[in-house]
Amino acid sequence: MNAPAEVSKLSKALPFALPLFLVPLIWFVAIQGTWWVLLVPISTWYLFSGLDALLGLNLDNADPDTPDEDLFWYRLVTMIWPVVQFATLFGLIWYATHTDHLSAAAKIGLFFGVGVVTGTVGIVYSHELLHQSNKTERWLGDILLSMVLYSHFRSEHLLVHHPYVGTPRDPVTARYNEGFHRFFPRVLISCLKSSFRAEQAMLQRKGLPWTDLSNPFFRYWALQAGMLVLALIVGGWLGVMLFIWQAFVAIWQLELTNYVEHYGLTRKHVGDGKYEHVKPHHSWNAAHKASNWLLINLQRHSDHHYKPKRRFPLLQNYTEAEAPQLPFGYPVMTMAAMVPPVWKKIMNRRVKRWRAMYYPEITDWKAYNKAKTPMPR
Repeated sequence: MNAPAEVSKLSKALPFALPLFLVPLIWFVAIQGTWWVLLVPISTWYLFSGLDALLGLNLDNADPDTPDEDLFWYRLVTMIWPVVQFATLFGLIWYATHTDHLSAAAKIGLFFGVGVVTGTVGIVYSHELLHQSNKTERWLGDILLSMVLYSHFRSEHLLVHHPYVGTPRDPVTARYNEGFHRFFPRVLISCLKSSFRAEQAMLQRKGLPWTDLSNPFFRYWALQAGMLVLALIVGGWLGVMLFIWQAFVAIWQLELTNYVEHYGLTRKHVGDGKYEHVKPHHSWNAAHKASNWLLINLQRHSDHHYKPKRRFPLLQNYTEAEAPQLPFGYPVMTMAAMVPPVWKKIMNRRVKRWRAMYYPEITDWKAYNKAKTPMPR
């Protein structure tokens, strides 16, 4: 082993391990109680927003052909997180239901913070894991998703979102002028339906009914039921309620991110229900250094959709000439998305500029969007 080379690889990967420090922070605020419970969301949203402002952008690109064996330390971060999250989540459920110093409000606040972490970190890491061909990594991704009761995200993301991003067939692509508060309930229902339909269609092509045990939804339901039963054993019915609360917050965090990633961006319809190939300009790009550490380069989303199998350290950054750019990292942008007038003021003019840059031939976007193939029922 070349020790200096390994030290160099480790040092480059270390910033992406920063989310691990959220675990002792969660335990600290759980022990302190009271208003301390707000420290976790403040750390993820505001601290990393401040670090983005301080550290600026990372415009460097790794060699996309770097072999997997050179990415050991990066992969390790995502592979140990499921164990860390499992122990933290159920440890906190036990602690919160067996201590007297946490008021009802403090418990709600504490598990709001837990949901911010299981969503901001856990679901983002599961997203990285489920894109890999390695079965162990995919299973770890499934386990993470079951901890937030959103296991169908795997099917929806791989079978619906990636093939149909930027089209009416993708529920997750936020429409132009669609506020987040309309988007959120829509995707909760639409994604569950579209993911189940996608798996059912795959089974039908094999001549199998949806009830065949190879349907991954049976695995999803079993894993989620197991998590709920464990929450009941560890913390009683209060433990179940706290578990469901953190899961809801995590899902809210995920869908806020989904909303930001593709807002107003569409692929051109080329006829016969078909669309142009996915290109970097069909996703918003953000090169902000600190929030990309927190989100393991998820903000290099333009390249992720262009090359979905690339591991997170190899995702490429694009210039403004190649892909649309967000003015801030996801922590700021997701907070803006919660206030639709603020969001539209920031983003609508950028969408209009994007349309003029990439599709100048389309002059009436309202009529164009109406004419596109509707999403199947």
